[in-house]
Formats: sequence, C-alpha cells, structure tokens
Amino acid sequence: MAGLISFTNVSSSGQLAGVAVITGGGSWLRLAPGVFLVNLRYVLMSISLGQRPGPGVGAVRRTLLALGITDEIYALGMSRARLAVVSHPSGCALPILGWTSGTVLGGLVGNALPERLTAAFGLLMYVMFVAIVTPAAARARPVLGVVAGGTGLSTLLAVRTDPASGWRIIVTALVISAVPATVVPVPAPDDEQGAGT
Repeated sequence: MAGLISFTNVSSSGQLAGVAVITGGGSWLRLAPGVFLVNLRYVLMSISLGQRPGPGVGAVRRTLLALGITDEIYALGMSRARLAVVSHPSGCALPILGWTSGTVLGGLVGNALPERLTAAFGLLMYVMFVAIVTPAAARARPVLGVVAGGTGLSTLLAVRTDPASGWRIIVTALVISAVPATVVPVPAPDDEQGAGT
C-alpha cells in the first residue's frame, strides 16, 4: 500500500499530510483538501516550467510536462534554457521509480534499522534541497534573495504559529514565489533576443 501511495503522490509533504489525516482518524473529505493545499506549490512550478519549451509546443504538450513535477525535477528543468518535451518525461521516470522503490524498501526494512540510522535518514531530504539550491544561489543574487527571504519568512511563521502547521509552508511558498516574480521577473529568452535587436 505504501508503494502505491508513493507512486500516485510523488510528494513527501503530501504524503505526510495524508498520513497525518489518516492516522488521526480524519475523513477523506479532510484528506483531499489537505493534500491539495500542501501540494499547491506544484501549480506554480507547472506554470513556470510550462514557459520553458520552445514556441512550437502546444498547450496539451505543456500540460503533460506538469505530470511528473517534483521539487528536484523542477529545479533541473529550470536549469536549462530550453526544456525538451521528449527528454523531460524520461527525466521524471528515474526519480519516480527511486521514490516508489525507496518507500517500499523503507517499509520492509525500516523497523529493523537502528534508531540512530533512521534519525540520520530524516536529514537527507534537507541535505538534498541544500545541494540543489546552493549552486543556483551562488550564481544569481535574486535566487539568493529568494532563499534568504523564504528562510526568514518560514522561521518567523514557525515562531508565531504552530510549527507543524501546513499553512506555514503554503504562505511561505505563495509569498516567496509571488514577490520576486513581481519585483524581479526573469525575462523569457524571446524577450532577451528582442531587447538586443
């Protein structure tokens, strides 16, 4: 069952929100909005990533790009000047397979591992995000500003609200994506070429 949940919901935050509702005796009516709100950031990522393919790519093919988006796949997609519609799904396959098989393996052997080791595994997600964000933040000041702003806002909300609340993540994601997009928008490659002529 855990493997099926991982395969159909490739999101650690979505899975944690779902497990919290299920184990807390919550209903499916509470589960669906909870998972939707926690995963709302993927809507913003899809819109952003949908602008990366070339001008000849239609709306249907752009929509298909959204099916495999995770934080890591989004970061890799945004690191390319142009996103190939053919290569993007193949890039999604390995992370989804790894995520699903890792869940199954963790379910099978997790209880047999020492507590110190399982606690250390809990840090790996944070280390992975740092490894993804650090090179981009070192190359571009706007990215560094977004990282610092997101960290500061998340910390402020954690101090002032319940740290376990999913609202902190949602508010931080919305603010830290909307403000930089408004203040320092990144021009599309077509706009940059037009500005130079």
